Amino acid sequence: MDDRTLAASWIAEARRVVVLTGAGVSAESGIPTFRGPDGLWRGRDPFALATPEAFAADPYLVWEFYNWRRSIVAGALPNPAHHALARLEARVPAFTLVTQNVDGLHRRAGSRNLLEIHGSIEQIRCIDCLETVDAAGIVLPALPRCDACDGLMRPAVVWFGESLPSDLWEAALDSVRESDLLLVVGTSAVVHPAAGMIRKARGRVIEVNLEPTPASDDSNLSLYGKAGEILPALLEFP
Repeated sequence: MDDRTLAASWIAEARRVVVLTGAGVSAESGIPTFRGPDGLWRGRDPFALATPEAFAADPYLVWEFYNWRRSIVAGALPNPAHHALARLEARVPAFTLVTQNVDGLHRRAGSRNLLEIHGSIEQIRCIDCLETVDAAGIVLPALPRCDACDGLMRPAVVWFGESLPSDLWEAALDSVRESDLLLVVGTSAVVHPAAGMIRKARGRVIEVNLEPTPASDDSNLSLYGKAGEILPALLEFP
């Protein structure tokens, strides 16, 4: 039995499935990952802009970056990997999708039991009154202001140096501990604390990535290639 056939059989047997996804899934929809030599934005390191300190120092620049990202997300479509995971959710009794992605493509593909632990780029939040607004599909001004208190709005995402929402994080950990299969898809497994979830798994772990990652050592089985090709193929097995 080859690795893909074995992985498909494990998925077919599983009753409590958790999926952890990262930027590699969205990359197949044309959304930049920002890691590697081609990951710059206007010559800048995007990770240096995704911090509270960068926003305090130059909110115009940070919003220019995020409005550019929002325009890319608005024009992107869910790819076969997103749709395959939505179909998998409909097949198993218990399913949780934990994503590090902020683009909303899993939701648009039909995933429902979804934990967006890094937030959503489609939402904005006031830094003063904490009012959160759904701004999906809206062209924002250069420096959005809160309608309620005129405070400065920021992207409702988790920046480097900020903690994950405790309720979502605990729900994600509980789902991983209770799962009999953890599917790790398109994540570099270097961003913590999400990367540490993999070692909390008590059941089988299958990794789907373009190349080996730190998650490979913690996986029972690793499949290398595009998630949009591998995941639909795995679900074709009876």
